[in-house]
Amino acid sequence: MVAIVDGGSTKCDWVILDDFNKVFLKTETIGFNPNNIAAELIVPEIEKNISLGSVRTSITKVFFYGSGCGIPQNCATIERELKKFFTAADVTAKEDLMAAAYAAYSGKPAIVCILGTGSNACFFDGENLKIKLPSLGFLMGDEGSGSAIGKQLVRRYFMKKLPEDLQQQFTETYNLTIEEALENMYHKTRPNAYLANFNKFVVERKDHPYFRQMVFDEMKNFFDYQVLPYEEAKNVEINFIGSIAYYYENILRSAAAELNLNVGNVVQKPIESLVGYHIKYIL
Repeated sequence: MVAIVDGGSTKCDWVILDDFNKVFLKTETIGFNPNNIAAELIVPEIEKNISLGSVRTSITKVFFYGSGCGIPQNCATIERELKKFFTAADVTAKEDLMAAAYAAYSGKPAIVCILGTGSNACFFDGENLKIKLPSLGFLMGDEGSGSAIGKQLVRRYFMKKLPEDLQQQFTETYNLTIEEALENMYHKTRPNAYLANFNKFVVERKDHPYFRQMVFDEMKNFFDYQVLPYEEAKNVEINFIGSIAYYYENILRSAAAELNLNVGNVVQKPIESLVGYHIKYIL
């Protein structure tokens, strides 16, 4: 059996293929971004998933594509921890941009972007991945991402920058104290996922003029920092993977149009396309 994993910071989508490359199992776990979760917590989290436990000794290959895996030591961490659980498997960990490139590939070169809990971008010509810029994570980067938008919302709430109606609705929805926010952001694991969770509030009100402008500015920020530095940006489609791109697609396309950029496909969850790519080109 083969496991193919699309690993975000918030959650991982797992697909298990049988010996005939047919889907045997689909499941989810929390996200395993090595920058935001301690290595020793990975196996205990997987062990909570009964479905994965039932096939742990039958898996012979694991293809893991994850956020935070853009540097070799983080890939090594993921591979080491997954091998502890899937004891009979050959495990390969690669960065999430590779999965996005595979999932969004439609036969022609394109810039491929991730807009989920975090954000990233690359150029993929069908064979080679070009990454021109580093990923700085949610503290210094991740423009346009769920964590960036969540950070804007929480900051504006506490600093009394939201319009009165949104300020009141946020208070009624979360009753959030500064002590609780600081505890989750600075003293608990996966603070980027914590911030990204506040997007539910924004998505439900994304047509509010204030939020529409806030998200629009954040999307332009993403294009400015992560897309426009690619010289191909003006000449090829820009494809997107991730829930943030999906939920704010209209605003995303508006921001791109203002910059004369051409947005192509927007895919919420890449796992199905990623599995198809593996069956066709790798397995």
